[in-house]
Amino acid sequence: MEISKFNLNYEEYNKDNLNGLDITTLINRAVSNNEKNFVEKNSEGLYNLEDENSIEIYVKMLINGTTYKMEKINNLGIDSFTEYFGEVGFKCIDITYHKNGKIASMTFEAKEY
Repeated sequence: MEISKFNLNYEEYNKDNLNGLDITTLINRAVSNNEKNFVEKNSEGLYNLEDENSIEIYVKMLINGTTYKMEKINNLGIDSFTEYFGEVGFKCIDITYHKNGKIASMTFEAKEY
């Protein structure tokens, strides 16, 4: 897939009026991308972010000030995340890019809880 098309699939979430359901969709998309591109995981089950085909989603929660990697949310249960945070507002606060121009990571922050 062309880099600009790839990025568009994620850059459409670069806004401040998202909800938890949007974040769930994005996490599922990123995990699917990493699996499809055979991005390796380390012993902790975290994707190798040096791989230029990888993408990581970070979610910063206001209730405890902690930023979670998508693997952690996925491992704890994406359905539980959706159940508890599906209606919570989120905004994109950061995007990073690999040297090849593909999106490397996106960070989202809960706006309220």
